[in-house]
Amino acid sequence: MDLGLKDRVYVVTGATRGLGLAAARELRADGARVLVTGRRQEALDSAVAELGGAGQAAAVLADNADPQAAERIVATAVERFGRLDGILVSVGGPPPGPVVGATDEAWRDAFESVFLGALRLARTAADRLGEGGVIAFVLSSSVREPIAGLGISNGLRPGLAMAAKSLAVELGPRGIRVLGLLPARIDTDRVRELDAMGGDADGARARASAGIPLGRYGRPEEFGKVAAFALSPAASYLTGLMIPVDGGAMRAL
Repeated sequence: MDLGLKDRVYVVTGATRGLGLAAARELRADGARVLVTGRRQEALDSAVAELGGAGQAAAVLADNADPQAAERIVATAVERFGRLDGILVSVGGPPPGPVVGATDEAWRDAFESVFLGALRLARTAADRLGEGGVIAFVLSSSVREPIAGLGISNGLRPGLAMAAKSLAVELGPRGIRVLGLLPARIDTDRVRELDAMGGDADGARARASAGIPLGRYGRPEEFGKVAAFALSPAASYLTGLMIPVDGGAMRAL
């Protein structure tokens, strides 16, 4: 199946590792050009080289929480590649811990990066996107059901999902789609760190896997392929959706 990605241009934030990098790889595999962002220059240089080097990939050193970052990221993508077809807003999860133990400062910092920074990127991209453009957010299964030990994420992700659905209504008349991706147990560094919090990473992984109908954690490339499809013209009539990528772990409709 041709996803129609050849020569299209996408921004992928937080794309030096994990789900962001997996999505960028799959976009490139189908012929898209990508601008990736991250907070470490060395990691960005490595990602650009892996993604095909100059002409096929570019990078911006940026933190989603920086109020100036969104305009710089979007402007650089247009300047380097001459167009913008979509953005995948991926950001590292907030610190783990229960709601009762989270300080006001922790909530504010997470709000700036996970919530406000994501919306700022979406708004800025929307100003440059034309008909057929797409905005997608990497969210979490915590949008639909809380995850133990991730109190801040449980608080912020559902609100961002509802904002995304509102954006889908607002931008639909312009032909711009808005989607959310809801990964659960995908085998990334972040999930391994969460598994290790209780001191028995292998046991935590075994227990979590037992609750997944497919019986295993997802591979990053499996998430990346869903992301590439969602961003592509092949998904041109999908908007306002929250798409689980979870091996069937969430039982709700």
